[in-house]
Amino acid sequence: MLSVVYTAGLAGIDGYIVTVECNSANTIPGFEIVGLPDASIKESKERIKAAVANSGMLFPSMLLTVNLAPADKKKEGSSYDLAIAVSILSSCGVILPTDLLEKCCFVGELSLSGDIRPVRGVLPMCVAAKTAGKTEIFVPFENAPEAAVVDGVNIYAVKSLRDLIVHLNTDDKIKPEAFDKEKFGEAFLTSSVDFSDVKGQEKAKCALEIAAVGSHNVLLIGPPGSGKSMLAKRLPTIMPELSFDEAIETTKIHSISGILPAGVSLITQRPFRSPHHTMSSVGLSGGGHIPIPGEISLADNGVLFLDELPEFRREALEVLRQPLEDGRVTITRVNGKLTYPCKFMLVCAMNPCKCGYFGSRTRRCTCGPGEIKKYLAKISGPLLDRIDIQVEMPEVRYDELSSRSSGESSAVIRERVRAAREFAKERNDAFGIHSNAQMTSTQIRKCCTLNDGAKKLLKDAFDKMGLSARGYDRIQRVARSVADIDKSEIITEYHMAVAINMRSLDRKYWHS
Repeated sequence: MLSVVYTAGLAGIDGYIVTVECNSANTIPGFEIVGLPDASIKESKERIKAAVANSGMLFPSMLLTVNLAPADKKKEGSSYDLAIAVSILSSCGVILPTDLLEKCCFVGELSLSGDIRPVRGVLPMCVAAKTAGKTEIFVPFENAPEAAVVDGVNIYAVKSLRDLIVHLNTDDKIKPEAFDKEKFGEAFLTSSVDFSDVKGQEKAKCALEIAAVGSHNVLLIGPPGSGKSMLAKRLPTIMPELSFDEAIETTKIHSISGILPAGVSLITQRPFRSPHHTMSSVGLSGGGHIPIPGEISLADNGVLFLDELPEFRREALEVLRQPLEDGRVTITRVNGKLTYPCKFMLVCAMNPCKCGYFGSRTRRCTCGPGEIKKYLAKISGPLLDRIDIQVEMPEVRYDELSSRSSGESSAVIRERVRAAREFAKERNDAFGIHSNAQMTSTQIRKCCTLNDGAKKLLKDAFDKMGLSARGYDRIQRVARSVADIDKSEIITEYHMAVAINMRSLDRKYWHS
């Protein structure tokens, strides 16, 4: 007898529907799985046999052939266990009526006891199942909050194979999971860190506010203890809340990486990733034998903070160049290509030299000119060219540290950022972009209207600073963000001067 059930697999950030066919024949007993299964799927035969037996059923003594279609696509992971078990029980007449399975999708790993264990990537799998017309989706109990985000389908949280059989064969049904989208906006949590904690460094705070408005990349240069890391960690607190679509995309990436916290439906706060400087290029970009997202994808719609930038390996930093331009990274392996989104804000922090005190007002630098040049040369020109805002942070003065007055809170700054983004929303929506940093050269010409004073400043800066075409565009993007804060459609000489002032450090340190 032939039975057909459905599950889903993963290809990058997206899922795809997988048809599980099982043919049972009354001949010499055997159990084969075909359709390009990996080792974990081949091992599922023993898990399924034990799970069926420990669920109070007799595993059929028949020749069982299971096919995972499409047969030309590699299948990986243990999420196919439940669907294979259901297909076997259906082909043997244990699950009736079989026509009800046409609208069902089964996802989960089986334990030897028959319990259903959580798997990674449930959200994109459920989205794929819905797209394929499946309306009844059965997932592990722990993955149910994540799966319930997909509307228009019934999500059932299943604890064991026995519970699933009872649901399918009797009137004792499992209650579908529900997700209240209206409460999504209420899920934004107040952070434990705040901009008001930072003493002094007003120029750097202003720069990060502009960066948050336009999602611009930032480089902070200053001696140890000047507050570079402190400010970077507070950047997400002034960025607007994730939109629902952004939350879905971010949650998908965390789900397929297996790092989505248990019981969490959606990632509601912008990610902040801070990898150690020993991180490899594969760790940053993603990859491996079974490709998984790297740090740049885990930071999607959030912040990637690289502290001690020159200490990172050169090849790891160069990996960032194309993703910074495209907002996605493509990983090529023998079995095909996988593309992951990586629309992140890059925030880098570094000392001006090895000892950290080159140019300091209070400490003497112990590095020679050659050492300083060698240290700074670890950062390539093409990478610097992709950083829109560069800020020098001096030591904080005693009177700033001892002051009892606190600066603006993150909430106050976030309101200005939100207002500026709202001002730019209609303009950016017309081009299908989310921030000023995503503008192409064509869009810059249409959106960045400069008055005569701004044009003159930009021309002078281009000639004196030796800007590249990319640098020319990036200054205009930053000026556009400054103008958005002032709710001005015209970029004035003030807006342009602020943008140019935040683009000059590479000339001071790298081209002096």
